[in-house]
Amino acid sequence: MINNKDAFKDYLQLEKKYSPHTVNAYLNDINFFELFNKNQFDQENIDRANYNQIRTWIVSLVDDAISNVSVNRKMQSLKAYYKFLLKTKQIELSPMLKHKALKTPKTLQIPFSENELTAVLDQIQNPVGFEEIRDKLIIDLFYTTGIRRAELIHLKTVNVNTSNHTIKVLGKRNKERILPLLLIISQQLNLYFSERAGLEKVMDSDFFFLTKKGLKLSESFVYRLINTYFSTVSEKVKKSPHILRHTFATHLLNNGADLNSVKELLGHSSLASTQIYTHSSLSELKKVYEDAHPRNLK
Repeated sequence: MINNKDAFKDYLQLEKKYSPHTVNAYLNDINFFELFNKNQFDQENIDRANYNQIRTWIVSLVDDAISNVSVNRKMQSLKAYYKFLLKTKQIELSPMLKHKALKTPKTLQIPFSENELTAVLDQIQNPVGFEEIRDKLIIDLFYTTGIRRAELIHLKTVNVNTSNHTIKVLGKRNKERILPLLLIISQQLNLYFSERAGLEKVMDSDFFFLTKKGLKLSESFVYRLINTYFSTVSEKVKKSPHILRHTFATHLLNNGADLNSVKELLGHSSLASTQIYTHSSLSELKKVYEDAHPRNLK
């Protein structure tokens, strides 16, 4: 007989279509609470836990200097688990019903400037060899499509269509979307693919982007690549693939793109997710407004 945690795992994978990384994060949080509950309350079955027990865990996490953001994520995992138990009629009331998330500071994601992008790309304006050509293409693809890191890593060779100037990516919850490519990016894709064909050994041939050993890229590899290149031109604290995605959206909005179009390109399910990228375009608008309005003191 399948236990509730195994059933929950199947639910996350098959019905919610969460990524393996997300599923593991949910299950790890539940396992940690299960261990805490056993040690603290001598109760092995967290299905019958009450909110006082959960609140005790929260206090313990905060005392251990776990950030509010991380605590909230763990509580989200518990909330999803008990919601699943409600749905499958394993419990009649969720102990998370009256839980309120801990307050967290709002962090501003600062995009790269156009000058910073130009400076990085100028470093590898004329790339030579497989690795330089691949690195430049990855940076350009992040900036010109807004692709997510996981989407780039899992991009399949069969889903790259340079004749139609499109790529098909698999986003969150297995949602596919087709992204348009600039002509110059299609040319870079063709150049990279010809270099890729010269690799001595290709282990993960289904995937478009590979290491020089012919293996699929890892998340840490892509993060280090972006961080290394942008550290030479930017003093921003965060220099990651996500900041490049943020930069893509911000620069489009600054140059007149409408919010709905940017939403579709990013693969967001709602406008609320896209609106976090509007702060920079609003600052541009504010500057134009202040410079142009006659009531503003010059």
